[in-house]
Amino acid sequence: MADFSLTTLFVVPASQTALSGSATQDLAPGIVGVYDNNYRAVPAGTTIYDASVGPYFYVAQGRSSNYLQGSKRSDKIAGCSQAVACQPNVIEWYKVVGCPTPVNQITVVNNFNVRCGDTLTLTLRAHSSYIDTLYFNGFTRSVTVQAPCCDCGGDPCDTVDDNALINQLIAKLTATAPGINPDNISFNNFFTFKNVGGTALWIEGKPLTKYGQPCDVAAFPFEFDRLWFNTFVYSGPATTADFIVADNCNIVATAATTQTSNYARGLATEITQLEKNFYSYQTGFMKHLYRMAGYNQVFDTFVDGSKTYTTYYIKFNEYGRGIYNFGDYISMDSTVIIAVPTTSTAFITDLENTLVPALGAVVSDGGVCITTTTTTTTA
Repeated sequence: MADFSLTTLFVVPASQTALSGSATQDLAPGIVGVYDNNYRAVPAGTTIYDASVGPYFYVAQGRSSNYLQGSKRSDKIAGCSQAVACQPNVIEWYKVVGCPTPVNQITVVNNFNVRCGDTLTLTLRAHSSYIDTLYFNGFTRSVTVQAPCCDCGGDPCDTVDDNALINQLIAKLTATAPGINPDNISFNNFFTFKNVGGTALWIEGKPLTKYGQPCDVAAFPFEFDRLWFNTFVYSGPATTADFIVADNCNIVATAATTQTSNYARGLATEITQLEKNFYSYQTGFMKHLYRMAGYNQVFDTFVDGSKTYTTYYIKFNEYGRGIYNFGDYISMDSTVIIAVPTTSTAFITDLENTLVPALGAVVSDGGVCITTTTTTTTA
């Protein structure tokens, strides 16, 4: 069976600095709190599973429109990290720290093993979600150059000057695409090339074009995408005999990827998209988003477009599901996503101080946030 969770998303307003202490019915629009099984606010740092709190808790948030519905709240969460009597149901508990800066792939080509007058071909094959919809097996192009002749007097040289060879390749790689068709695409659309010290060819993928965000609440424009590519350097002219992999038998240079491209994490556009994706799970009626604003009067958005968000994920089974096992029973789990602006450090501290005693240490997923493309890394 496919992995499917009923997901409740809570986007914390940038102005909120601590979990709410108000009762769930008194929550102001957007304000988030953690509540015990009697709907009492749980103070930060409280051991949730003690006698004063109860066996499980909820996450709740105030709505802008309370017509025919109360505050938005999650299902029953029981982590039971403490030595108390309760029924644990948490499957996963982790966070993804926001990182607004995607980095580009960098590949360095060096250690050329080319003799004077040899023919040399460099092939690049670029991929991304959109590129692969336009080109079968990626955007693949090759350039072929002839190594310069060597003049060493009576004793001919075996190898060519790397600097001259790299400059030849760059001249070909940066040339305008042939023909007068404006749709002809050259390497310059996707790559930047540099000669590094006369010994290495630096190839860096460019950031992908940011696609337009239509002013339409029913549109779903946000998509993860990144550019990554393969590099082949081999002797002889370009070949089309093998359309899956370029001629990989006569490699004459080292092509090493020193930095892999990655995705930005927690962008405001991403969280806005999540609000749309999970809208039908957040409200008791009017579950569809329509293009006419008057039909979306219960749709809430608390995303600040200038912020990057850290997201907390709690995935858990239905509480006390064992009581339903008298016959056929389809297991269903739920997920809570809490999106907090990365700059809201006070709220993040308050939230973790409240949830960690119940769920245990939160695992940080997503890796290191890389903010520069000048370092050598594979993170």
